Amino acid sequence: MLGMAMAVHPFSVPMCISTISTTARARSSACYPTQCTVVNTHSSITTTTTTTIDRRSANYEPPIWSFDYIQSLSSQYKGEPYTSRLNELKEKVKRMLVEMENSLAQFELIDTLQRLGLSYHFQNEINTILKEKYTNINNIINNPNFDLYTTALEFRLLRQYGYAVPQEIFNVFKDDETMKFKARVISNDDIIGVLALYEASFYGGKGESILEEARVFSTECLKNYIMVMMEQNNLLLDDNMILLVNHALELPLYWRITRSEARWFIDVYERRQDMNSTLLEFAKLDYNMVQSIYQEDLKHLSGWWRQTKLGEKMDFFRDRLMESFLWTVGVKSEPELSYYRRISGRLYVLITTIDDIYDVYGTLEELELFTNAVERWNVKAINDLPDYMRMPFFLLYNTINEMAFDVLRNQNFFNIQYLKKTWVDFCKHQLQEAKWFNSGYKPTFQEYIDNAWISVSGPIILVHAYFSSTNNNPITKNALKFLEVGYPNIIYQASIILRLADDLGTSPDEMKRGDIPKSIQCYMHDTDASEDEAREHIKFLISEAWKEMNDIEDDDDEDNSCFSKEFVEACKNLGRISQFIYQYGDGHASQDSLSKQRISELIINHIP
Repeated sequence: MLGMAMAVHPFSVPMCISTISTTARARSSACYPTQCTVVNTHSSITTTTTTTIDRRSANYEPPIWSFDYIQSLSSQYKGEPYTSRLNELKEKVKRMLVEMENSLAQFELIDTLQRLGLSYHFQNEINTILKEKYTNINNIINNPNFDLYTTALEFRLLRQYGYAVPQEIFNVFKDDETMKFKARVISNDDIIGVLALYEASFYGGKGESILEEARVFSTECLKNYIMVMMEQNNLLLDDNMILLVNHALELPLYWRITRSEARWFIDVYERRQDMNSTLLEFAKLDYNMVQSIYQEDLKHLSGWWRQTKLGEKMDFFRDRLMESFLWTVGVKSEPELSYYRRISGRLYVLITTIDDIYDVYGTLEELELFTNAVERWNVKAINDLPDYMRMPFFLLYNTINEMAFDVLRNQNFFNIQYLKKTWVDFCKHQLQEAKWFNSGYKPTFQEYIDNAWISVSGPIILVHAYFSSTNNNPITKNALKFLEVGYPNIIYQASIILRLADDLGTSPDEMKRGDIPKSIQCYMHDTDASEDEAREHIKFLISEAWKEMNDIEDDDDEDNSCFSKEFVEACKNLGRISQFIYQYGDGHASQDSLSKQRISELIINHIP
């Protein structure tokens, strides 16, 4: 493990291995005739020999989203008169927000704006409101008339914006003798309060036992509510609440990506009896206009990919441009961050390509050559590589150098050593997994995790994100110090969530294809647990990683405080998009109907 990274965050739980890289890959054997070209630099003679190498194949399907289709995407929702109408609606909602006198109604509006994907328009107003509420936090803590719903909603929003509201605020809802949450709050009349408590509980940090109790208690109550409603055949009588409860139990609001939640909630909000038509129109128009920006970003990325011709020349890897772009939307969804999406989309394509070289196609000797070439970071290293590796290496070399030049031009800082380091680490840890596979070695869970949180590419994604969006995230000496010797805890925790979410989603397919053990299988091997028990443990570890991330924003350690709130949020967003992509399986490689539907809703189809 790397420098300080090992000291910051070792997993101490006994466990047992599972997945590697960020997508499914197969180990079925196939023979490919490979042309090996040997170049003598001291003469003009080139010697070509053809040998047969036993290579693996994952049989990945070609992309369903063609270049021509992507380039044909168009949207009417840009320019006038849409911009003018959006600004009109924005001013109406702003007045509605700041002039509202009822405290609860104001918090409810903030919550609705967030779920509709509109809150980014009103960050200054929301911060002002919440700062005032936090100043009077004792009024909330000491008010015996506050119900569970009001308390939980205000707690969640204040914590979300970085205000350290004490968890003891919920003690009033506990029984005085048993100090457990009172059963009275599970009545149907207060199910909305239980749901609010459930959502609030995910903002807990390590050691916050009251919030952990709240999560267990509210989860049980919500499940019981669904069961009772089903037994009574009352599902249609309270359809909206059933939708909200099932949606929350599937994945809490805190762990969801912004644009996907907006798309889902707009449909739910439209059916509500208290729906505000101004808000609904604003949400639909904003969604469609932001989507039109995504389409332009995607077309730009598609043009770059077409120009590289890599997809045309290599047929053994996952050509997943659309899916790669979806990751960038998850990490940074704001419409003004087109540069990040356009440049970072290239990273996901490169990660996928190189991952498949290590995981599927390359021999161990070839992978050692490629790792050495990346470590040397010299274009002359291309002469030492087999033919099929030359284009990927050259594309990687040029792309990362171009990104470094952009930072030099805009920030007057040359960051190539930091970008290069992430790729060297990635390749070395990928090589380690290839060695395990070739030797038949089964690592322990701890060995697997120590290697796989880097081989899953989280550090690459987040270090590049740090440098590619520095308007509100200035480069600091302290941050550079940490990036020189290892990776800070915030990057580690986000990478752990990415790794474990990937394992939960891709492990079944990969095990069928004969891949190395993943975290699930490693934990089973180390502890003799069943697969169901192992999966529950992996989910528990994801939850623990989120608690660590929650603590980081309130942490005064230099390790964490040198990074801006914007960067911390990007790290959290990587965790969110990871859980979104792998929620129902391998959403990066599979191209199944659900993956296609999700991409269509977020990128292609506007809301009527």
